[in-house]
Amino acid sequence: MGRARPSRWPFGATQGSHERLLGHLDELRSLPQGGGPDGDFRERLRTRLISADANADAAAPAVPEAKAPPGRARHARRTRRVRLSWPSQLATLGLAAGMMVSAFFTYQSVPGDTLYPLKRAAEHTLVRLSTDDRERAEREMVSAKERAAEVAVLLGGSGDGPLVSATLSDMAESTKSAIKRMERVEPRSPKLNSFAQDQRDMVEPMLEQLNGPEQDQASTYLHYIEGLAVPR
Repeated sequence: MGRARPSRWPFGATQGSHERLLGHLDELRSLPQGGGPDGDFRERLRTRLISADANADAAAPAVPEAKAPPGRARHARRTRRVRLSWPSQLATLGLAAGMMVSAFFTYQSVPGDTLYPLKRAAEHTLVRLSTDDRERAEREMVSAKERAAEVAVLLGGSGDGPLVSATLSDMAESTKSAIKRMERVEPRSPKLNSFAQDQRDMVEPMLEQLNGPEQDQASTYLHYIEGLAVPR
């Protein structure tokens, strides 16, 4: 019985090369014992073996070269800084300048101006975002001082009665809310005393410029904060 050929061929050789090799072995086995192959047979065998080995190498599948991950390739490249063109830079600077000018005029606006509703909306938002009663009271005191300053500007201009009256009402409302919240957390806070003195110094000179209902509003306001301010 002949030998059972293995199902897998070692050393990466092909099945055809092994069959040729076995043929050469059978040819050697057929030679007379005690003798050896001649020179021609050895040369043919050497040539065939070299040719079979070369064919096996050529038939072997090529292993693809490993490629670097896309992420590493991107990082290996030199990062280029994105530069805006000069028209884009001018547009950005113009937009920032416009926003700053708009914010300035919004803060300087008084009742009757186009930007005044934005100013009041910003103040209301800051008050609503307060984290506790103390912070809210302090912001409402700032709002009351701002209303007093607006009344002074209105009286120095056209002195429109309805706008003055509405602003005095807003000032009194902010003052009452601020005092109530501050007395809840710190009944004898020195900030209340300082606030009352500032408001008295601002509102008292207006009495001579006010007439009728607006003057009564200012007098009532001064009487309300009188107990908070230290007597002169």
